[in-house]
Amino acid sequence: MSLDMARFAAGLRPEDVPEEVLRVLRRSFIDTMGVAAIGSTTDLSRIARKGARALFGSGDVGSARMLMDGRPVSPAGAAMAGAFTIDAVDAHDTNSHTKGHAGSAIFPALLAVADARPGLTGAEFAADLAAAYEVSYRAGLVQHATCADYHTSGAWTAVGVAAAVARMLGCDNERIRHAAGIGEYHGPRSQMMRCIDHPTMVRDGVGWGAPSGVTAGYLAAAGFTGAPALTCEGEDAAPFWADLGIGWRTVDHTDYKPYPCCRWAHPAIDAVANLMARHSLTHQEIAEVRIRTFHNATRLAGYEPKTLDEFSYAIAFPVAAMIVRGHLGVAELSPEALRDEDILRISRATTLIDDDEMTRISVGKRWAQVTLIATDGRIFADAARSPRGGADAPMSDAEILQKFHAFADPVIGITRAARLAELSANFDRLDSAGFATLLNLSLDAP
Repeated sequence: MSLDMARFAAGLRPEDVPEEVLRVLRRSFIDTMGVAAIGSTTDLSRIARKGARALFGSGDVGSARMLMDGRPVSPAGAAMAGAFTIDAVDAHDTNSHTKGHAGSAIFPALLAVADARPGLTGAEFAADLAAAYEVSYRAGLVQHATCADYHTSGAWTAVGVAAAVARMLGCDNERIRHAAGIGEYHGPRSQMMRCIDHPTMVRDGVGWGAPSGVTAGYLAAAGFTGAPALTCEGEDAAPFWADLGIGWRTVDHTDYKPYPCCRWAHPAIDAVANLMARHSLTHQEIAEVRIRTFHNATRLAGYEPKTLDEFSYAIAFPVAAMIVRGHLGVAELSPEALRDEDILRISRATTLIDDDEMTRISVGKRWAQVTLIATDGRIFADAARSPRGGADAPMSDAEILQKFHAFADPVIGITRAARLAELSANFDRLDSAGFATLLNLSLDAP
């Protein structure tokens, strides 16, 4: 028998969280902290933290440190600044079924509340994370199934964050119901395709979804009402919650990104990496790139990105960067890389083809097929593929750790990064003192 959302969120005990869920949460903890480290170096993050300091002073509910910053603000302010920091570099965990991202909102929000209410053990925090992920994913599935607009992740992560924060504040079932309803009602129903067509710092909406959820949890704890959340209750939502407490979307749907750009670009990036290596090609030999992919992906800008935001929502330029440099990481996020004439030449020679078959099969996955045309007329065609990092082609723990160090080491130093990775990989086994150490490593300034 399935559980209703509020009863699930209120009653989930640390010992109820399956090992396969804990493994996902450990991987996401490491992955998200690496992205937070590199994200903290961006203009987007600096502006968001400055805004949080100006707008979200601490009060009666206590203070929380901003992620990778250390300065105190309110829990809602720390959630906002942290979510923008993580979302500044598009490399955090993802979910193709909900067409978005959960960890970029959940981690900064719940870490902020944990910092404001010290004494948690790692096992308790793992149960809070599990509740947030599971409620967020299911709310996201309902929203996408029942709403015409393609909204950002902030819209549905606000629901999961609200339920988990209310749980962390000791709310009962009814107040958790109200928290979810408040979070849903006030969460940002922002238009994802607007940011695809016009890339800016607004990104995936989690910068406002996270503080909306935190605020909802605190309001519900104080007696504010807002139930029901239509994504959690009602006839349209029921099919998506029928196996709650039995099946775990967190396990089935959480994917990881080897490259710091939109997931829609990843199958094409994987394809050109394969073609270039298999045929021992150099970028000087490439005259043209043709990418058949699904409709929304063809709307990604990025032939000549001028900003990190434009790079993040691009296909042509990241694909060209992989062809020229043979890798796609931190160095390719730099202003110098955006001006690289070799990359720009191939980016300008790339054609995105809106393919009906790719659109048809890109439900719960992302597909592309790439053909390279050489300067001497040779043609190299890769098979249609979906990206690495999902259940069918998962990144290993070693690959996620390598990605973490590539992002974190230059920002927080090798020693601190190693300790942060070690504790993140074992966070659910930490006592309250050990978890406090993990909080310090995550939240203090580099």
